[in-house]
Amino acid sequence: MPLFMPPEWEPHSRTWMSWPVGYVLQAPEDSYRAWSAVANAVVRHEPVTMLADPSEAGSAARWLDPRVEVVQVPLDDCWLRDNGPTFVVHDGELHGVDWTFNGWGWAPHDKDDKVAGFVLDRLGVPAHRTSMVGEGGGIHVDGEGTVIVTETVQLDPRRNPGWTKAEAEAELRRLLGVEKVLWLPRGLTADYGGYGTNGHVDLLACFARPGLVLCHIQPDPAHPDFEVTRENLAVLRASTDARGRPLEVVEVLAPTVAEAGGKLVDYSYINHYLANGLVLLCSFDDPRDAETAELFAKLFPGRAVESVDARAIFAMGGGIHCITQQQPAI
Repeated sequence: MPLFMPPEWEPHSRTWMSWPVGYVLQAPEDSYRAWSAVANAVVRHEPVTMLADPSEAGSAARWLDPRVEVVQVPLDDCWLRDNGPTFVVHDGELHGVDWTFNGWGWAPHDKDDKVAGFVLDRLGVPAHRTSMVGEGGGIHVDGEGTVIVTETVQLDPRRNPGWTKAEAEAELRRLLGVEKVLWLPRGLTADYGGYGTNGHVDLLACFARPGLVLCHIQPDPAHPDFEVTRENLAVLRASTDARGRPLEVVEVLAPTVAEAGGKLVDYSYINHYLANGLVLLCSFDDPRDAETAELFAKLFPGRAVESVDARAIFAMGGGIHCITQQQPAI
């Protein structure tokens, strides 16, 4: 049987994270507070292992719930969704994809490129190393053969120069067990500078269950993401999944806040995390926080809905989904 990536909503045996280090410590107290809030919320629902650079092991011990396992390993950065393994299953056993990681194409991350291999070796599971540069934030699967990606990430000349769609699709099929790749053209405007990822899909769209996609929508015509999100919405509404079903698309409105510190932000409720029995949402001290929580409660019945203020995480280039990685239960 081929490799297969289970969807995020299936049971987990553990969540993996990595603790703030490097440039994320420009505002250390804010980063410690935000990362620990996520880990301490998740550990009430499932085990959490936090990788920590030896230089920050002390701060991890001070801020984290004692139930969070802390493991020391050299790190450049702390976005485990991207530099850690993507867990897959093969013949009923856990395996992992070890993407080549080059810091989203904008900076060498030699320590972080070894993180996925470290995690998989610690677990004693086979690693599938690939020359394809990729990150977990660049993919969303439905568990039934469909994956959503963006052209600006998978075909980024800083990541995979010269790769064609056909070549990228072949590698995604091999590594994730998918049959159909849905291509969104581009990401949110603020995701292209500074600490941006050039269009990660986990700010744009995700499956809530097979056949049902959540799509980030910017309702303000004056906002540069107004056209971006409508372009993505049109693609999704015109698409079918690997089973041939037309996609049902639920629009998730962007927060009303468009700027922070005079700079455009890419705040998105799509960047949530599903743990066992939990939907962990980003909040932004925004009027739409509460209505979005109500929407997710309807979309995920039987799960608790909790929120964590994610503004300090987004200030460094990501959100809750970007700092967490699920290990599926086998």
